Amino acid sequence: MPELPEVEVTRLSFASQISGARILALNMGKPLRWPLGVAPSVLVGQTVLGVRRRGKYLLLDTDRGVLLLHLGMSGSLNFAPTQASAGKHDHMDLVTTQGVLRLHDPRRFGAVVWSESENHEPALKLLGKLGMEPLTDGFVLKLFQQGLKKRAAPIKQVLLAGDVVVGVGNIYASEALFMSGIRPTVKAQKISGPRVAKLHSAIRQVLARAVSQGGSSLKDFVNAQGKTGYFQLEAAVYGRTGLPCRVCETPIKHMVQGQRATFYCPVCQKL
Repeated sequence: MPELPEVEVTRLSFASQISGARILALNMGKPLRWPLGVAPSVLVGQTVLGVRRRGKYLLLDTDRGVLLLHLGMSGSLNFAPTQASAGKHDHMDLVTTQGVLRLHDPRRFGAVVWSESENHEPALKLLGKLGMEPLTDGFVLKLFQQGLKKRAAPIKQVLLAGDVVVGVGNIYASEALFMSGIRPTVKAQKISGPRVAKLHSAIRQVLARAVSQGGSSLKDFVNAQGKTGYFQLEAAVYGRTGLPCRVCETPIKHMVQGQRATFYCPVCQKL
């Protein structure tokens, strides 16, 4: 599933190219997770002002509203001057004066949703409960500590929930917890202040590094220019069951939390 770094990498790979473009057509394929909400013709003639990211959503701001895009479990975007005829798993072509943005989504868990603004439905419903953005100044340590103190669930589950801090998906939660020396099963409210500070810093470091490495291409992730990511090659624990810890050489362990794979070092992550 594309996580925050992959979504940010995708944004960076086409945002400057589509900015300022005028929309000529919006062609939708098979139904996705949520409906567009308006007739595709409504977007024709609008100008793309820029592309932002909120959590795992991409927001294409236009002069009349915002188009929200979500990549779901297996989706990817491609931006090119022209596109071949849409295939079985191509479910959106946003045709503009500067190129065509295509959503490819084999499992159709992604979404293309139109909203009058970020402060109107349905954008408000989709974005309103998201937590702090970890790669911005809005990711305040004190607020992070306060959020964790209210949660009795295991810290890994709290990170994945996205209501305290947004976008720390499965791969990067495992990596950040390793970097901060925290066992994934520890209750969030039981983590000490100094250790929360380490986790706060680790989340920033892990996500920033992943973005700089083009994200993680575990299966078929590519950015909007067709390039793969490389963060998975330097992961400390994720996907390394039985391999020696890069710090203490103890075999990495694997368990399942909330139906998601969790990887950790039993020695380095004692707390």
